[in-house]
Parts: sequence; C-alpha cells; structure tokens
Amino acid sequence: MSVIVDDDLWSAVGDPTRRRLLDLLLNQGSGTATSLSDHLPVTRQAVAKHLVVLGRAGLVHATTAGRERQYRVDQNQLGRAVAQLADVGAAWDSRLQRIKRIAETIQTKKNATETKK
Repeated sequence: MSVIVDDDLWSAVGDPTRRRLLDLLLNQGSGTATSLSDHLPVTRQAVAKHLVVLGRAGLVHATTAGRERQYRVDQNQLGRAVAQLADVGAAWDSRLQRIKRIAETIQTKKNATETKK
C-alpha cells in the first residue's frame, strides 16, 4: 500500500512552533505576527518567518488590514493534511499487522520444533 504524502505540507507542520501557531490560529480564528508572538517564546520576526512557511504550504492565508496582516488557517488544506496523516497511519497499521503475523508464524514453528524434541 503506497500513500502519497505532500512533503512540503509535512515539512511545514513538522516544526513544533508552526504547529503551535496553527493551534493558536484555530482557537483565535485569526491573528497577526505580533498578536501570535505574545503566546510563544519566540520573537515577532520568527513568527512572521514561520507564517511564511505555513503560507507556502497553503495552511494559512493572510489578508491586509491597515498595516497588519491577519492570518487564518485554510480549513481545506488542513483537512487534506489530516487525511494524509490518517492514510499514513492506516498504512503503518497494515505493515505492523503483517510483521505481527510473521512473528507469530515464526514463534509457532519454533514452538512446534521444540515440542518434537
């Protein structure tokens, strides 16, 4: 089973600060780099850079309001990320089940061999 994964998307959400930004934006509805930096142990400039990465991945979109840029989560792209994660999880569950069956077969054969001795 092969799962197609968007590396840019997962690279964007692979960083804990960016995941925290997504959480904040989901909880608050929107935010600016300045307002978001108040909730994180990083500078406003660092938050702005993280928002650019999230924007390139399509996870957030910005609108200009005066001198500030308001960021919002793109629900469709976030849904796509969640679906990909579910697919990856299902693929790994399938792989682990195959490994378990192989290990059980080996153990059964080993037990049968030891019983015959």
